[in-house]
Amino acid sequence: MQHSYVERLPVPALADLVSAVFVQRVDPGGAAFRHRSVPTGSAELTCRIGATPAVLGPRTGPVTQLLAPGTTVVGLRLRPGAAPAVLGLPASEVAGRELDAGAVWGRGAAQLVGELVAAAPSPWHALAVLQAHVVDRRTDADRPDPLVADAVRHLMPGRAGSVTELTSTLRVSDRNLRRRCLAAVGMPPKTLHRLLRFQGVLAATQRAIAQGRRPAEGGLSRLAADAGYADHSHLDRECRRLTGTSVRAFLLETAGQCAAGHDHAASYTALLPDVRH
Repeated sequence: MQHSYVERLPVPALADLVSAVFVQRVDPGGAAFRHRSVPTGSAELTCRIGATPAVLGPRTGPVTQLLAPGTTVVGLRLRPGAAPAVLGLPASEVAGRELDAGAVWGRGAAQLVGELVAAAPSPWHALAVLQAHVVDRRTDADRPDPLVADAVRHLMPGRAGSVTELTSTLRVSDRNLRRRCLAAVGMPPKTLHRLLRFQGVLAATQRAIAQGRRPAEGGLSRLAADAGYADHSHLDRECRRLTGTSVRAFLLETAGQCAAGHDHAASYTALLPDVRH
């Protein structure tokens, strides 16, 4: 196995802020791994073992990284809207950016966490160090904006509502909702809805692979309709915007990677309307 990516649920103390934690490893004896990162509508806090932690702000487009053999990365994927509570900054200030965590925590604290992560006896112990630091930093005031949290729940894949219905459902003006979403999520509600809708496609794909089934075994038109797209062409256009490639190519790439050492259950379980609570 040349590359592995395993997600788990966060520690209970972070369950309201973090959707999943992960360990990503590239075999030291293998080739470099080309990792395509798809926007999720949320920020991430990651630490490559041997380096200091980094903050990856919410994005609206794909990023591709080439991970060298022997690379191990541990990380926390925040819930959409949780970035200000974890980082102490509006999400709009980190959107689309990658920052050294020293810019958020202070250089000394970030370096110390990096050293503790590097000294951990295993990647999972390293991940525990990173989570413990975030737990230690949070206070009683570190809570996501409740209005935005409600908006995110209404925009999750499979929900019947639409973005235009949010203002009446939440009893808020368009302007106020947009302002608070920009601060908490780093993007307006319509953009977040697009990203979450595609995350629903990815979740269905990952579950199918985990169950030994082919992605989109009912056809791309069925996959598009189930996810709320007008048709296959609509899904393909969105896939090209969010991943940089066609939906057929993306599904093939995902199947090839996820069938060999990937475990995304912590993410896809929460995104699929028939299994989430």
